[in-house]
Amino acid sequence: MAIERKGITVAGSLIADVVYTTDTYPQEGFLSNIRDIHWNVGGSGNMILDLAKMNPDLSVNVSAIIGNDEAGNMLWNTLSSYPNIGLDNVTRVGKSSVTHVIHPLDTKQRTFFFQGEASNRYDLSAIQWEQIQAEIFVLEYLLLMERVDAADPEYGTHGARILHEAKIRGMKTAIDMVSEDGSRAKELVVPALKYTDYCIINELEAEAITGIPVTEESVELVLKTIHEMGVAEWIVIHTAQCAYGFDCLTEKVICVPCLKLPEDFIKGNTGAGDAFCSGILYGRYTGMDIEKAMRFAAASAACSLSEQNGTDGLREEAEIWKLEATYLP
Repeated sequence: MAIERKGITVAGSLIADVVYTTDTYPQEGFLSNIRDIHWNVGGSGNMILDLAKMNPDLSVNVSAIIGNDEAGNMLWNTLSSYPNIGLDNVTRVGKSSVTHVIHPLDTKQRTFFFQGEASNRYDLSAIQWEQIQAEIFVLEYLLLMERVDAADPEYGTHGARILHEAKIRGMKTAIDMVSEDGSRAKELVVPALKYTDYCIINELEAEAITGIPVTEESVELVLKTIHEMGVAEWIVIHTAQCAYGFDCLTEKVICVPCLKLPEDFIKGNTGAGDAFCSGILYGRYTGMDIEKAMRFAAASAACSLSEQNGTDGLREEAEIWKLEATYLP
C-alpha cells in the first residue's frame, strides 16, 4: 500500500544561537561590556519555525541531533511549543550545535563563532525513515555538517546518499547550503544536485557551484548549468535586488524583484534567506507555480526583515500576501 505523503521534513543542522549584545567589539587584549545575552533558534530551526508560522495546519517534521544541554533544552522547548512541528525524529545526545554571536551596539556588525558538535554528528543513521512521511524532504545545510559532507564512494558525498534515500521513498528533495569562499562547493554540493528537485540558493552560492559570477547577463547560463548538474524541477537564486527562477520542466526563466520597503521597515537581516527558501518550498507544497512561489518567497523574506530575530516577523500566508500588496515595487 502506497504511503500518503504530507507535510515537509526539514533535516540537518539545528543550531542554538547565543547572542551577546556588547558595547563594542574590542581590539585584541581589550575588554568590552556585555549588556544582554539571549538565545534564539537558528540553523534549520529558522526554516522549521517559518514554515510552521505560515500555516498552522502544515505538518512540519524535524530530523536532527541536539544535545542534552541547555542549548538543546531551548531548541526542544521552543519547537515543541508549536502543535504542527513534529520532533519524533530528533535525537538527543552529547552537545548541541551553538553559534555565539557578538552584536556590538556601536557598529552593529556582528561576528560569529560556531561550535559544530551535533551538526557534525548528523548522518544517515540519525534518520528514522519509517517516521518520515513527508512530501518534501529538505537537507540543511550542506558545507556545515562533517559527516553529511564526507566522501561517499558511490554517491560522491554522504549528503547525496541521504537525498537519494529520500527520493527512492517517494519524496521530493530540496537543499540549502552555507556561503563560503573556496572550492568546497564544487566538491561537496555538486554531487547532491543529482538527487535534488528544488535548489534555492543565493548568488554567491550559485557562483561557488558553477564558477560563473551571477549578473543579469549571465544568470540564465548559471541556472541552466545548475540544471545540467542534475536539479530536476526548480532552481531559484535570490539576491538583494531580485530573485531569478528556472522551471526545469518548461525551461522558463523568471525574474521577481524584491519588495520596495520603507527605510524604517528593516530591523535585522538574520534569517531572510531562510524565510525566502521557506516561501519557495511552501509555495511548491501548496501548488503555486514557480513565479507565484517566488513572489510569496520575496514577501516572506520581507516579513523576516521586519524584526531583528530571523523568525519573529514571519506571519500566516494571508498576512504575507497582504504585505506583498502593500510594498509592491
